[in-house]
Amino acid sequence: MAQIRNLGFLAQLRSDASSHVIRYRNGRVRQSGRGLVFWFRPETASIAELPMDDRETTLFVKGRSQDFQQVAVQGMLTWHVVDPELLASRIDFSLALNTGRPQAEPLERIETRLTGLVNQAALEYLAEAPVRALLDAGIEPLRVRIETALANAPGLTEIGIAVVAVRLANLAPSSELERALQTPTFEALQQKADEATFERRALAVEKERAIAENELANKTELARRETLLIAQEAENASNRATGEAEAQRIEAEAEAARIRAIESAKAEAELAHMAVYRDLAPAVLMGLAARDLAGKLETIEHVNVTPDLLAGLMRELRGGVLPLAQG
Repeated sequence: MAQIRNLGFLAQLRSDASSHVIRYRNGRVRQSGRGLVFWFRPETASIAELPMDDRETTLFVKGRSQDFQQVAVQGMLTWHVVDPELLASRIDFSLALNTGRPQAEPLERIETRLTGLVNQAALEYLAEAPVRALLDAGIEPLRVRIETALANAPGLTEIGIAVVAVRLANLAPSSELERALQTPTFEALQQKADEATFERRALAVEKERAIAENELANKTELARRETLLIAQEAENASNRATGEAEAQRIEAEAEAARIRAIESAKAEAELAHMAVYRDLAPAVLMGLAARDLAGKLETIEHVNVTPDLLAGLMRELRGGVLPLAQG
């Protein structure tokens, strides 16, 4: 904003580099430029100040789609002054020379014209398609439509301004319609979430079943091995018992064979011994018997010899001696 200092019948104006100042005198342009500093007489001068930097204007449009659904558009519009003298001739940018402030509201008038053009282009675009198609297309087609409409608008070129950029932030239906449109998507997502939950549960059940089957298989295998072990132990015990019995049988047979051998030897010795004594005379046998008996007796206190015993012995002795002498 320009600064004006009044010194009696003279005044000094100092403007910024971002402002274009035009000084009129008697309806003619005396000075025009950016960042001017000059002296002037307030009673004979008229001064206009125009901003030369980029200006931002907020956009908000509500319209109806082809299927009569309400849609809202939000965004931002950037514009600047192209021809300051032309704009100053069409819109009042004059300053109050005692304060340096604008006497009117020129920027509001420009923004009103811009938003009117934007609303017209946006409403036409929204009415061409149903709300679902508009939402699916997004904001870019609408942004191009508005930008093209502003670039070709004679209402802007004829006053000396130009649009730099159009930025749209949102294209949304009403809250009720938005909830209605979100419902199928929400239901589909919920269904997918439920399916995922079911799949996780099914997978968990499958894993639990696999674990249970594995545990059962392990138990079955352990039982089978235990059965095999018991059978093997029983077979080993049976083999040990059979071996022991066989060993005892063999030992018994050996013992029996040994006993038979001994008894057989004893019997053969006895037979041989009997064969020796079989051919001896009775008297000799009696002598031998007496000798054996005497060898077994420790003491003999007395012996009774009867005549009958002596007679018999004598007969036996004679009978045995005579054959021996004859022979």
